[in-house]
Amino acid sequence: MAHQLRCGVPVAKIIHKKWFYGLPFYTNRHTLDPRPDTETLVAAVIADITPDSPPRILDLGTGTGCIICSLVKNIPGATGIAIDKSHMALRVARYNIQKLGLAGKINTVRASFDKPHNFHERFDIIVSNPPYIATTDPRVNTAATHDPKMALYASDNGLAAYRSIAKNAHYWLKDNGKLYLEIGIDQGTDIKNIFMNNGWNLCRSESDLAGIERILIFTGARP
Repeated sequence: MAHQLRCGVPVAKIIHKKWFYGLPFYTNRHTLDPRPDTETLVAAVIADITPDSPPRILDLGTGTGCIICSLVKNIPGATGIAIDKSHMALRVARYNIQKLGLAGKINTVRASFDKPHNFHERFDIIVSNPPYIATTDPRVNTAATHDPKMALYASDNGLAAYRSIAKNAHYWLKDNGKLYLEIGIDQGTDIKNIFMNNGWNLCRSESDLAGIERILIFTGARP
């Protein structure tokens, strides 16, 4: 363990545990470690919930399952589907779902978000923390190098995943539903333009504890 620490391996990757929104999550080399920035996304969703309408939630690129598990744990009656294209990440998500007592409320599906007809239902809420780091970005710290590259990096200067979601998520969201996205530093303008050019309406943006614009919230018309 000392050798791993000296090599920059994050503590969460060594002990296979990371707390997120007050809940313990198992994590390993196949998943992105939950980060405090992403708690901003969870808080934004919970702030919009009305108690008389339990939401159906779709989590795109679930990883450890920390986002959807935290939502379902904190929103009475909420249920949902967690997707990931990584088989190994889904194993981690399923483990966390089971350990948190949510097996009857959250299903996992191996799928990507680049095809419009992956799902046979529409959701009240869609959440995603997609890969958004450009492959040439020098700001990636040592700890992040121990996360899976597919969960971190995206082509098109880090915007490829957002283009797929903007194009396809209309098919997955109810007419009065909302889409919540985590974004990277200084990506706000580009991502807003991508979504508005695909027929989405920006509701608001929210900043993390460091004051960095981190969450974008959209509504969109049915195709």
